[in-house]
Amino acid sequence: MTPAPLPVPLWDTAGTSPGAHPDDGFDGGLDGDTRADVVVVGAGAAGLWTAYYLLEADPALDVVVLEQERVAAGGSARGLGSCSARLAVSAEDVARAHGPGTARSLRATMRDAVVEVGGVAAAEEIDCGFTYAGAVTVARTLPQLARVRARASNAGAWGDEEQLLAPDAVAEHVGVPGVLGGSWTPDSAQLDPARLLHGLADVLVARGVRLVEGTRVVRVSPGAVVTEHGTVRTRVVVRAAGAWTPTIAGVDRPVAAAALDLVATEPLGDARWEAVGLARGQGLADAAHDRLEVRRTEEGRLVAALPGRRRWAGTGGGPGTGRGEAGGRDAGGLAAAEAEHLQGRLVDLLPGAAGAPVTHAWRAPVAVTRDGMPRVGLDRDTGLGWATGFGRGGVAAANVAGRTLADLVTGSATELTRLPWVDHDGARPSASRTGLALASHLGRLADAVEARTGWESPELPLVRW
Repeated sequence: MTPAPLPVPLWDTAGTSPGAHPDDGFDGGLDGDTRADVVVVGAGAAGLWTAYYLLEADPALDVVVLEQERVAAGGSARGLGSCSARLAVSAEDVARAHGPGTARSLRATMRDAVVEVGGVAAAEEIDCGFTYAGAVTVARTLPQLARVRARASNAGAWGDEEQLLAPDAVAEHVGVPGVLGGSWTPDSAQLDPARLLHGLADVLVARGVRLVEGTRVVRVSPGAVVTEHGTVRTRVVVRAAGAWTPTIAGVDRPVAAAALDLVATEPLGDARWEAVGLARGQGLADAAHDRLEVRRTEEGRLVAALPGRRRWAGTGGGPGTGRGEAGGRDAGGLAAAEAEHLQGRLVDLLPGAAGAPVTHAWRAPVAVTRDGMPRVGLDRDTGLGWATGFGRGGVAAANVAGRTLADLVTGSATELTRLPWVDHDGARPSASRTGLALASHLGRLADAVEARTGWESPELPLVRW
């Protein structure tokens, strides 16, 4: 009898779970009131990158990072494990709102971010399995092929590299049946997100950052961060709580908490990998509206991710705390039917994975915005900064956000501080629970109609992520 999949991220079993650093120098909780130059709320990717680049800019800064759980307990370390230049907002949409030059600058910055993440990991000797192998998108219906062709034909205008692939060229990358075509981009890498974040945290602590875990922030206001264990007085506060942003009093609601459903298989044998392909560790996605993404891990597993059919319900206190709206149920695990659906999508895309047991099935909280544009900024009058809304591809975008906030806090005017997401409030309203549910439903419906009729659906009024 095959055991039930573990309801925890695969990355939790890679030596990076909470408690893996008993003598790591992290504080176990804020002990009364204190002061700092900068307080960062959240020890996920955006928060840790912000602290890292703040010290790069000014090593004398006294930086405190507050985390309600443990480092890497949130969405940043629960995702697919890809580091991609892709954003939910298209370059065409950015160009329409801000001009083509701004769109090209944003795309160049995202491509550079993939290289930057790998460079920091190498320079700081963070063993996170960073593999710069690119990514393949496959089309199995005519509407999907039309979208892939349009994306590839427009890529050059923004400086992106997106090579169209004929079916036989797709087969050189991956074993997907019924392929009509696809594309390949070099601007994507694979990594272990938890190992990356723990490595960053270790570097920060070694450089004097006070990383305080087990300390829930209840209110943010100019000059002060109030926690359950005391207040930190400060000149600047950076809110980088991701999907937990709506739980902090005194913070606006630019994002909603979506859920990404994920499964991981046991390590595949040589015969299965011969059928699957992905020999260099390429990422893989289909061109459906309800987009399936897949990656190969260092140890030979497949990890697959889909937008969740349920919104994230654990933002009341963190994974496994029992404070969320799921009534005490661990919001981090997948129901059996959800895991089976995702496994079915994986095997349909990659028949070579058939029969491989699923060992882990979990959910990741994802902060999304209505228009797909992340939110990064600093109000100089109040000293309140923010970084959120990176969607499912947040590893690279969070790195850019950290560098941008370091420039904003230290008063440097750079190309990063002129990016369109800085102080962006968006012409559309914020994402909502209703919008997330509608987006998920419409995406699946559009895919079914396209598969049945061969007609490409019109642009959908979706929450993009």
